[in-house]
Formats: sequence, C-alpha cells, structure tokens
Amino acid sequence: MIDGTRVITLACRTSDRLLDGTRGAVALAPLFAEHLGIPTHTVGSACQPRVSTWNDDIDSSRGCLLEAGGQIEDAMNLKLAPVLVHGECSVGLSTLPTVARIRPDARFLWLDAHGDYNTPETTDSKYLGGMALAGACGEWDPELDVGFADPARVVLAGARDFDDAEAKLVDESPLTVLRGRDALDELPAALGDDPVYVHLDLDVLEAGELPVLFPSEGGLEIAELRRLLARVAEHREIIGFEVTNFQAPLDELERMLGATAVKRVVEPLLDSLKEGVHVHH
Repeated sequence: MIDGTRVITLACRTSDRLLDGTRGAVALAPLFAEHLGIPTHTVGSACQPRVSTWNDDIDSSRGCLLEAGGQIEDAMNLKLAPVLVHGECSVGLSTLPTVARIRPDARFLWLDAHGDYNTPETTDSKYLGGMALAGACGEWDPELDVGFADPARVVLAGARDFDDAEAKLVDESPLTVLRGRDALDELPAALGDDPVYVHLDLDVLEAGELPVLFPSEGGLEIAELRRLLARVAEHREIIGFEVTNFQAPLDELERMLGATAVKRVVEPLLDSLKEGVHVHH
C-alpha cells in the first residue's frame, strides 16, 4: 500500500545538451508538489550541458544515473510513490530497472515520439537519450549494475520517429508498440489491469505544443494526452511516474505557462497518487 508521494527534481546532468531541460525540471517539480500538498526533494545541481557521445555521458553521469535509481528505491521502500522530473530520458536506464526489481508485477508505459531503443551498434547520433529504453531493457548493458526491466512488460506508445536499424530492433523485440496516434484508442487495453509506472517524454506531443528537444510531427495534442493519462490512471494502480524534456524558455512568463500546461497534462496521474487509487485483485 502506498502511503504518499515524493516529488524528486533530478538537477544533475545525464546527457543534457542544453540547460533548458534542467530549468524545466526545476519549474515543474514545485507545481507537482503544490498540487499534492508536499515539499519537493532536489538532488544534484546543474552542471554545464554539452554535446557528448553516449559512452562519455555514461562515464560522466554514472553518479547522477545511480542517484536517480537510488531516489526511486528510497521512495518506494518508504511506501512513497516516486514522481521524478529531469531533462533527459537517460534516467530510464536506472529508474525502470529499479522499479522492476521492487515491483515485478509492474508494467511500464514509455510515452515518447522516439523509440529510444538504439544500442551502441545501431545509434547514428551516439546520443545516450536515444538509447535509454534499450539499455533499461537489457538490449545493451550500460554497466550500472541495477538489473533490467523485462521488455515484454513495456508498452512503447506514441512513437513515430525511428532510426532504420532501431526500427528493426524494435520490431524484433517483445515490446508492445503503439505507433503515433494509435495510442489514443489502444493504450488502456495494452496495459491490462497491472500496476503501471509511466515515463513521459513530452515530445510525444505534436511539434509546437510545448518546447522540447527533437520535436516530431504526428503527435498528440495537450488535451488528448491529458485524457489519455486519465484513462490510464482509471481503475489501475499508478506506482509512480517520471517526466522529461520540458525545455523551459528563459522568459519567466512563457516558462510558467508551459509548466502549468505540463502540470495540467499529468494531473490525472497526480490525482491518482493523491487519492491512493489502487486496484486489488
């Protein structure tokens, strides 16, 4: 039984190429916490973003990635549902395996415009963020010693932008894949009745809805994503969730308008955690 929620701002660098993502996480977390009526928990401090290759980022951000998993574990051991906010999807390398180890009954919902299923052999960009789900599922080994999540328990939804070799790997994997807008109709059934941990990369939205890295056409509108998350949270235990890729504008008003829009999107998940909605079989 979950006794409450912990909102975690992961401010340290994983694969951040701009400071905007950290700025976004710092803007979002207080809004989430205020909605829940709890304080925020900030880990790490912003360091210089840079364009780097996946192996350099793994080496330099190992401590930050392990901290992400450790924060999830600490929260769950205290019977608190973790809500983690970060700039990059790379956190999934440690967060998903940690949840999988503590809650083997969990399914994972990975909402993203991209597959994030590249490996060192398939990646064209050498970008760690584009390898996060594959590393979390054991398609390659980031050598974080946190274990792996079972890809058969992962639903990749909203994705519509794959590298060629990545697409082949996805097709051959046990992942459940709901491409693009197919998620609107098919997602709740694909999750079954199992408890769910949600990874939300905001680029799952249609390009232009919010400031994100690598926006992609053919995504969901803000209102559609909110309704979809409401359906996901209905009659199903939400174990926790993470939000990445709010590339916050420098302008304070624009930043707050964007952050408020993100909070509106995830309110169904926050409300589910706040109300302690669980399904017992």
